[in-house]
Amino acid sequence: MNAPAPTATRHGTDTRLLSGWCATGRPADLTDHLRRYGTPPVTAVRGNRHAMPLVRALEAAGLTGRGGAGFPTARKLRAVAAGRGRPVVVVNAMESEPASRKDQFLLAVAPHLVLDGAVLAAEAVGADTVHLCVPRGRSAQYWQLSRAMDERQDVSLDEVSLRLHALPHAYVSSESTSLVRWLDGGEARPLGAPPRSHERGVGRRPTLVHNAETLAHLALVARHGPGWFRQTGTPQEPGTTLVTVSGSVAAPGVLEVALGTPLATVLDRAGGPAEPLQAVLLGGFAGGWLPAQHLGAPWSRQALAPLGAAPGAGVLVALPHFACGLTETARILAYLAAQSAGQCGPCRFGLPAVADDFATLAAGQADQVLLSRLRRRTGLLPDRGACRHPDGAARLATSALGCFADDVEHHLTHGACPAAHRPPRLPVPPATPPETWR
Repeated sequence: MNAPAPTATRHGTDTRLLSGWCATGRPADLTDHLRRYGTPPVTAVRGNRHAMPLVRALEAAGLTGRGGAGFPTARKLRAVAAGRGRPVVVVNAMESEPASRKDQFLLAVAPHLVLDGAVLAAEAVGADTVHLCVPRGRSAQYWQLSRAMDERQDVSLDEVSLRLHALPHAYVSSESTSLVRWLDGGEARPLGAPPRSHERGVGRRPTLVHNAETLAHLALVARHGPGWFRQTGTPQEPGTTLVTVSGSVAAPGVLEVALGTPLATVLDRAGGPAEPLQAVLLGGFAGGWLPAQHLGAPWSRQALAPLGAAPGAGVLVALPHFACGLTETARILAYLAAQSAGQCGPCRFGLPAVADDFATLAAGQADQVLLSRLRRRTGLLPDRGACRHPDGAARLATSALGCFADDVEHHLTHGACPAAHRPPRLPVPPATPPETWR
């Protein structure tokens, strides 16, 4: 099963992406959108790749990708514009991370802000086509976006072609090369070999792949400028970001917070912990566990890195004291193993082996020999796969062994802890392989 879809909270001084929804409490159609923001600004002369004022503005703003990697947005645009052939833009709205709902909510309440960003990015790099990719299982989202695109077409708002696609819904199908592969008629599995998408992507053309939230920020920078964007956040990581807060909190939801906001403050804005917490999961299933003693840490890549954590896909899951972190991690690892593309040794053999060992540990049936083997196997996963899927699973497993070290010792010497026999606390989908890749 998937996590219950949260709603965005309607308070906080840093609201930007969600300002329209917070003001009205309803999704914005094109009329509402244009009334609030006006028509999108012209960013460049079509086809002139040297006239790139938007790219320079994004560089000055310091906008980075909100999909997980945090790559500088302007650098991506420059690389695509410098490629050979007419570029293509792809909006990655797959959001295959089960603990995340931020992009779904953003597209539900402010679809035209994302579409503005996609069109502006296309104009900046000289692209003639924008592909918007959503999961096949979210039919309501598909038809809502289809209506939004029809609204724009009815008034001839955009000069580029907008195309909507429904892709197979698998965990790794949101990887950028999976989108490129599917759009070219193949399966929605990652491509591990060069060239990279910005060099040769859809139709062998330079391809800009951006997460939906990133493009919405891009649209605001185009309208208000880099100085406005830097008025919140930190000097190193300016702006706001969307965070899906779930788990043991009073009001699970999608929040918009300034980068640098303490984790404890983010939890407070979600109503505060519903129970005493032992840890939080940051970044999603490919992220890592952080002990509750570090909740004073700011939500930023720079601040979390020394703690071995990262914002990742904008996910914050609160785990209460009366839950078994090893059992919850074992369930996630089983899901990740089942959802791999199965294209390389680390995914076909290494990840299932790690998941099985972790399940044995969580069940209180492991010994020191198995623990040593688990650590060794986990260490062999990163940087060896056809994509980064094994790296994320290894990161999660390693963080759990450190964060729940006392529980590891208890499970080794006394068997499973009492919490391991209680009902699961995290909504993890079934550990079943994808039905189709095409």
